[in-house]
Amino acid sequence: MSSSRDDEAGHDKPWCRPGRGRYALGRLAGMVRPDISVYRPEPGRVLVENDRPVVTRDGTVLRVNVHRPPDGAPVPVILFAHPYGKDDLPEFTASGRPKLSFRYRVMRQTGPLVFSSLTTWEGPDPVWWVGQGYAVVNCDLRGAGTSDGVGSLLAPQEGEDVHDLIEWAAAQPWSSGAVGMLGVSYLALTQWRAASTRPPSLKAIAPWEGFTNAYRGLARPGGVEENGFLRLWDLGLKKVRQTYSFRRESARRPVIDAWYRSLDPDLSAIEVPALVCGSFSDNNLHSRGSIAGFEGISSAERHLYTHRGGKWAVFYDQEARAAQLRFFERHLKGGWTYRRCPASGWRSGTAPTTWWRCGTRRHGRWSAPGGPPPTSPPGASPPIRRPPGSLSFDVRRQGARFGWTVREDTELTGPMALRLYVELHDADDLDLVVGVEKWSGGRFVPFEGSYGYGRDRVATGWQNLALRALDADLSRPFEPVPACLVREPVPAGQVVPVDIALGASSTLFRAGEQLRLVVAGRWLSPRNPLTGQFPASYRTRTRGRCTLHWGPDRPARLLLPVIPPRP
Repeated sequence: MSSSRDDEAGHDKPWCRPGRGRYALGRLAGMVRPDISVYRPEPGRVLVENDRPVVTRDGTVLRVNVHRPPDGAPVPVILFAHPYGKDDLPEFTASGRPKLSFRYRVMRQTGPLVFSSLTTWEGPDPVWWVGQGYAVVNCDLRGAGTSDGVGSLLAPQEGEDVHDLIEWAAAQPWSSGAVGMLGVSYLALTQWRAASTRPPSLKAIAPWEGFTNAYRGLARPGGVEENGFLRLWDLGLKKVRQTYSFRRESARRPVIDAWYRSLDPDLSAIEVPALVCGSFSDNNLHSRGSIAGFEGISSAERHLYTHRGGKWAVFYDQEARAAQLRFFERHLKGGWTYRRCPASGWRSGTAPTTWWRCGTRRHGRWSAPGGPPPTSPPGASPPIRRPPGSLSFDVRRQGARFGWTVREDTELTGPMALRLYVELHDADDLDLVVGVEKWSGGRFVPFEGSYGYGRDRVATGWQNLALRALDADLSRPFEPVPACLVREPVPAGQVVPVDIALGASSTLFRAGEQLRLVVAGRWLSPRNPLTGQFPASYRTRTRGRCTLHWGPDRPARLLLPVIPPRP
């Protein structure tokens, strides 16, 4: 951003942005009455068969609910599998109001959401898909709901089970033999795992927001322990029979080991066409892993659907459904062909290469129609640099800020990378949390974030200093990846470099607006669940001081993915 001017650096409290009271009132209203409409299917429109048994290769019986057109004609199948209970459906009170899962209330819904009473948490609406000429199979994973056995979350066994479910569905008389998979979050994770086993009847997948690395995407991004969402997740899975609790298991494993590696799918083995949703609004959980999945699979035809809206509101909205339908019409029915239109993408630099973007700014879609994505960094301005100096702050009470006012309209699309030179006082380790903000007219501009948080930043990054060593094979200029194998505490009096990845975004800064970088040793949102990013919570230390250094011998910089102006 050579077209910007430096603003004064100083101390900041990023967790104290104005507007918290008004936001809390909106959160309370959403808890009492979420903006969600649930409709009952018309009589005779959907044939429902509950608890159909499916015997897996080791003899364990899993059970599924089948929804299909009543005429019995063979149709393609949309299948999804999860541990949340296929029979955990919205109910209606005596007054006719829907009784929804607690998840819709504790996590803010941007709304409006509309789905049928046959729709489970984060699953496609069976009534809508049956109306489009598909059968829908909703599966309880091993140990969940009415299925037998004991499950192991994210383990290879789930891939084998879903493989068997797919082949069972393809062999049914009401099936055309073509099976696709669709669903959000865990319903996306089972797609990665199942597709890597290459079921013959699986013709396409649409993993909608699903990480691909359990350590970096869920348990410890940047080596920083997550201990908030995992508690809520545990609560939602309390009825599932499991060999282990993921939260307790990950809490005792601070570095990547064989157990973590066993939970990650072999992306290179996935060859079926894929429509991947990797949004800019799920930075805490799925965004990075979804984009990494898009990059890592071997599919000759793959598409990346992006947005900055609420996770659930977008999944069920008309535009996203239309994209899902077109994708499955092509690959399960052999009908529709994706339109590709040239435009600048975040890895294309000054000219389009293998990445394209089309659609509106809110719902862009990037496609790589063939071959692996390029590994060169996106087009970017020179690193932002400041005169030599330093800034110290108390980890408990303060953070640091650096601002740049943009002189001309500037689009940032892609991931960002920050290098800092850090000295610690009265501590040998620190969990750094950094964020890029947009300010306009002196006001903080909020963005949609993970778990429905409506006061997020443009992008955020985390890094534990003791796990700062990079993985040379995985790291790229705009995406440093910490190896997280061995802890290296920071020696007293030593200044150490640390590279921090910030998640991908797509944001237009107008002339006169400010890009602000914030750096802290604690989470950047309030701890209050009504004003903060509940249920996200990360273990951060609250003692000691931190000094940031910069200058010719300590070239701290923020790399920005600047997209050249369109002609």
